[in-house]
Amino acid sequence: MSDPLSTVLGVFDSGVGGLSVLRELRVLLPHENIVYVADSAYVPYGTKPPALIRDRSMAIARFLVEKRHARAVVVACNTATTHAVDLLRRNFASVPFVGMEPAIKPAAAATRSRVVGVLATDATLDGERFASLMRRHAVGIEVLTQSCPGLVEQVEAGDLSGPRTIDLLQRFTAPLIARGADTIVLGCTHYPFLKQPLQGLVGPSVTLIDPAAAVARQTARVLAEGDRGASGSAGRVVFFTSGDPSVVRPSLERLWGEPVLEVNRLEV
Repeated sequence: MSDPLSTVLGVFDSGVGGLSVLRELRVLLPHENIVYVADSAYVPYGTKPPALIRDRSMAIARFLVEKRHARAVVVACNTATTHAVDLLRRNFASVPFVGMEPAIKPAAAATRSRVVGVLATDATLDGERFASLMRRHAVGIEVLTQSCPGLVEQVEAGDLSGPRTIDLLQRFTAPLIARGADTIVLGCTHYPFLKQPLQGLVGPSVTLIDPAAAVARQTARVLAEGDRGASGSAGRVVFFTSGDPSVVRPSLERLWGEPVLEVNRLEV
């Protein structure tokens, strides 16, 4: 990598889905230098054993903190947050970690029918963190959970509206709508890239909840509280992947929405 950044905001996900969070971070924190890591050799995390998710999260966090001198790290992945964020906070106590979690609280506030659907991976839905969210924020609300095998892979391939993607979205949302859900939580950072076809399927009366903007606001608060602000110059984004950069780059560039001159190979 040319011209390495000295201190950065770190962001990582199992793949390119975390770009949905990264784009909100760029809007809110335009002066931050950011290193984004896509752990593409191991995507999707949602089908992996928790021990592997923890190992990969630790390896990436070590790279961001020790090699890239990250002053804060955003875990832009619901599954990694579920299984690894507490471990990361214990092992890197001097660095704040901002995690993702399904937006049950805002969904409970938004619903009119008192029925909320959650689209997520099995690994997220089965975790204690999700159970805790339910206990704290879903009192009096019927929450319908739906695992979405295959959706992450569609986004990784850059297929956001093809027949296979639409078929999966229809299959996963139809039972939620049939049972009266008027609010659906996008519980994986890949899913916001499917928001347009998803909204077309469920109709304009159904609210889709994406927590990415709230995570960006929390990151800004964390940086401000720790006096970790960036300089006044425009920040840069540098991309790493544990997969093949030539394979990852086209999908990354499409979802990012602007040219990506370089994708670096992550050797951890």
